[in-house]
Amino acid sequence: MIMKNPMHDADSLAQAKKTVAERPSSAGKEIREVFHRFSQAVSTVAGSPWTFFTAVLIVVIWAILGPRFHYSDTWQLVINTGTTIVTFLMVFLIQNTQNRDAKAIHLKLDELIRSKRGARNALMDLQNCTEEELQEIEAEFKRLRERASKHPEHDGKSAHAHKSTTPSSSSPSHVPAESR
Repeated sequence: MIMKNPMHDADSLAQAKKTVAERPSSAGKEIREVFHRFSQAVSTVAGSPWTFFTAVLIVVIWAILGPRFHYSDTWQLVINTGTTIVTFLMVFLIQNTQNRDAKAIHLKLDELIRSKRGARNALMDLQNCTEEELQEIEAEFKRLRERASKHPEHDGKSAHAHKSTTPSSSSPSHVPAESR
């Protein structure tokens, strides 16, 4: 269980950044940082409307040139090879960006859970649960929603409603021991 740090605001973020900055520099770290910046830039450009319209224009030009090249195998190979290479490389760039975004979102949500009194800190590690554990937790919340919908007089603001709809903060059996 993660205990609430009284200095969890900007001071702890500044300390974390300082700790990372003080680590000895390595070639691997530099390569990761360059790749991160590159993948962020490519993801930004690739997701723009101009890139989409450029891709459509390339396909239209390729299609218009079909009769001129008699729809030859080489004409087909040009578009197939080009799209295959671009797709192959984009998979890695997009995955890098999504991994980083997902990690940042998890950390933000973990901070919100950690700072909220009455929240179960065990929920902070859900991304590491098995599919079965996630389904069990989902079923628990579904039961809570159903129970709450049967009692519309509880709007979720009173302490009584909070207690009746909030799962026990005791160590749930479906959450891994290392996250309790």
